[in-house]
Amino acid sequence: MNKSMQAPPSKNLIWLPWMLSGAVSVLALVVWGNSFSWHVQSINTYQFFPVLGLLGFSIMWSHYMTGEMKRIFLMADLTKYFRITGYVVLLAIVLHPGLLIYKRFRDGYGLPPVSYETYVAPSMAWITLLGSVSLFIFLAYELNRFFAKKPWWVYVVTAGDFAMLAIFYHGLRLGSQLQGGWFRSVWIFYGVTLALVLCHKYFLLYQKYRSNRVTRELR
Repeated sequence: MNKSMQAPPSKNLIWLPWMLSGAVSVLALVVWGNSFSWHVQSINTYQFFPVLGLLGFSIMWSHYMTGEMKRIFLMADLTKYFRITGYVVLLAIVLHPGLLIYKRFRDGYGLPPVSYETYVAPSMAWITLLGSVSLFIFLAYELNRFFAKKPWWVYVVTAGDFAMLAIFYHGLRLGSQLQGGWFRSVWIFYGVTLALVLCHKYFLLYQKYRSNRVTRELR
């Protein structure tokens, strides 16, 4: 369809992303609080750091869903939404492993990967490292303000998509709140919908690539 014939971006739906991020954040907080019966006054670092991972992934998932809604509904500018919630995500995903690393070091277990191996089963240590690699990819994505227009930046974005899938698996295998109960089903729903959105995203990119290739051949 010609761009001039498309409907203008809708301002009526810009509250949806805020509602979605708020809802998934509440779910993460509820399942975390329920895991120790809301005895917040007695929680330690080991009990606190998981909620940061739950919040970080949940809000990032809402970013992907928002991107899909924006593609479908032609929503208005969401720069403010992505900027504010992006800062929350950045804080959460840095503190989530950071607090664990600090606590393990203070308890005399050294630094990763050794401290990870003594915290989880040795066979699961690679999954904790998978989370660390994903964190570095997400941190690299924060450099988009400097490199977003570079031709190679597309590979960083793609790596970020794979990192999201890796974090989903990381949480599913290691998350104490995800080993059973209703939130495990919610988490699996997050994973399935994330995979569907990514499939649609790359299908559209493939179509665009094919269209551009045909255009070049016809010149």
